[in-house]
Amino acid sequence: MEVKNLFNAAVKQGIINRINKLTPQSQAQWGKMNVAQMLAHCQMPLGVATGKHKLKRNFFLSLIGPLFKKQLFNEQPFKKNLPTDKSFIIADPQGLEIEKQKLIDMVNVFSDTTMSGEPHPFFGKLTKEEWSKGTWKHLDHHLQQFGV
Repeated sequence: MEVKNLFNAAVKQGIINRINKLTPQSQAQWGKMNVAQMLAHCQMPLGVATGKHKLKRNFFLSLIGPLFKKQLFNEQPFKKNLPTDKSFIIADPQGLEIEKQKLIDMVNVFSDTTMSGEPHPFFGKLTKEEWSKGTWKHLDHHLQQFGV
């Protein structure tokens, strides 16, 4: 798997095209989220990257996080059913079309100029390109989860 840079306009449009293929009938191939929950969940890391969503930094996790940093950018897909921060679990999303549009809007404004510059709460200091590639890989993971 090639990890792509979400700052690239063609890559960004590819993600948006995949988001637009999701329907109320889209079923998860793994995990517990429905499609609207997944769309709401995917907004959270974009919010962290742009400074709109703040995560509390766990001292222990901040020590071990950098050891796993390479997995964020390597060619291997994320493992299925990995744990997630509780604030990223959206039990009651606003609805598929609303969450879809919110995520598309966030992807559209995601750029090297909208990055917060804050360290990642788990992986530590990331370059803008690392943020971009990690964000793409996370979106790709969940879009594959729903077959698009």
